[in-house]
Amino acid sequence: MQVTVIGAGSMGHGIAQVSAMAGHEVRLNDVDEERVQSGLDGIESNLEGGVERGKVSESERDEALERITGDADLEAAVSDADLVVEAVPEDMDLKKGIFTDVEAAAPGDAILGSNTSSLSVTELASALESPERAVGLHFFNPPHIMDLVEIVVAEQTSEAVEVAAVEYVEGLGKEAVVVRDSAGFASSRLGVALGLEAIRMVESGVASVEDIDTAMEEGYSHPMGPLELTDLVGLDVRLDIAEYLREELGERFRPPQLLKKKVRAGKLGKKSGEGFYVWEDGEAVGVSGEVDR
Repeated sequence: MQVTVIGAGSMGHGIAQVSAMAGHEVRLNDVDEERVQSGLDGIESNLEGGVERGKVSESERDEALERITGDADLEAAVSDADLVVEAVPEDMDLKKGIFTDVEAAAPGDAILGSNTSSLSVTELASALESPERAVGLHFFNPPHIMDLVEIVVAEQTSEAVEVAAVEYVEGLGKEAVVVRDSAGFASSRLGVALGLEAIRMVESGVASVEDIDTAMEEGYSHPMGPLELTDLVGLDVRLDIAEYLREELGERFRPPQLLKKKVRAGKLGKKSGEGFYVWEDGEAVGVSGEVDR
């Protein structure tokens, strides 16, 4: 299958990587050559790390890289695609515009997937002349490590597209869960609720950042605590999702002031070097020394 991924950031290049490793031919697209190359470099770095850890063989690395090409021209990148997955920022108008442009340039039977973590896939699909082609493909960060993919079925999604989406995800060796389109789907709704409550606990002095995360890791077998996960996702992303869920589902998703203050201060988590933790070379090396109240 020919897969095109639009958006070469951490999510996009991760989706491109796992697609190529599953045997698909992949094109990675972004707005300019520099961003495309950065995404390709990220894939190569991930695969090199996999080889060093014994998770990926050298032949698997080489074969995956041979299947991936970059293209900053959107029309060319989707011209023969069977599946297009957009992985651009969580902005409804931006995603609708991408869907419209892709529909005009891609084959008439291409499936259009969105990696949105919270936005309405039904609304996204409404931008299309053939909305039955749309489906949500919510990968988790980082896609080359996380096993779950949430398949979000819009009101318009055809049964054939839903089946094809499940087959694609399972072909990646990942676990597919199918949910009907609703605010926050299943994972984001539950994950954000837990993350916001953890932030409120820090804000009110119930426990330290480290102790809250340790409680969930050791007590509930979570692979990482809700505050470290918030840093990984991005505090700005979590704030945007919380505001959206508040509009759709009510005040229980009102974002804490501490989250807003950190975002205003540019403390966005791993990508900025500081959030609830301090990050160096992609690793959390300590807890942020300042808790804004």
